[in-house]
This record gives sequence, structure tokens and C-alpha cells, in this order.
Amino acid sequence: MPITIDVMRAKIHRVSVTQAALHYIGSIQLDEDLIDAAGMVEGEKVQVVNVNNGERIETYIIKGARGSGTVSLNGPAARKAQVGDIVIIVAYGSMPIEEARSFRPTIIFPDEKTNKLKA
Repeated sequence: MPITIDVMRAKIHRVSVTQAALHYIGSIQLDEDLIDAAGMVEGEKVQVVNVNNGERIETYIIKGARGSGTVSLNGPAARKAQVGDIVIIVAYGSMPIEEARSFRPTIIFPDEKTNKLKA
């Protein structure tokens, strides 16, 4: 059986937090355009890295309105960011080492002020 490792498979690089909703079912809600562009999936576990304060959390994705620019940390995750903070969202996948050596992740660079995809 081949050894597998976890590698970054998709990343949304530098988007602004638009909401932090403490009393909401936990997760990160993302504009569906961002989810699709990055090749991520609703319910997928992701790591959220806050550039402003260094916090790193794991949560799961829920869909936000398409074209809304929504990046909302919900539930306990809301304590780890403030509206306006810049975050990086990373999804990982497991694969054999040999496959990982040539694998190229999907990385998107939205406008960090609007969270919209750049044309």
C-alpha cells in the first residue's frame, strides 16, 4: 500500500472577512463564486489563516450567495477574526507521495477589498 501525504490542493489567497457571527452554526460561509473558482466543495474541511492576528482554525465550508463577496466566520470561529481581517483559506487532500511531487494546486487571488474574482 503506497504511503500518502496531505498536500495543499486549493487555496483562496487573501480575502476580507465580511462578517463574524458568533451565534450561528459554526463554519465559514463563502461566496459560491469563490468556492467554485478554487475547486472547493460545500462541507469540505478547510484551514483558515488570519493574516492580521496569526490565528489558524479548522472548520468547514457552507455556501454563501453567489456574487456577494461573503466571507463569514461563524460560531466559535467568529472569535478568531474581526470584520475587515484578511484571511487565507486552504483545503488539503491526501495522495501518494509520487503523485504529490507533480501535483499543482488551484490557487485563486480575489480582490481582497471586494472578495470578487479578478477579471
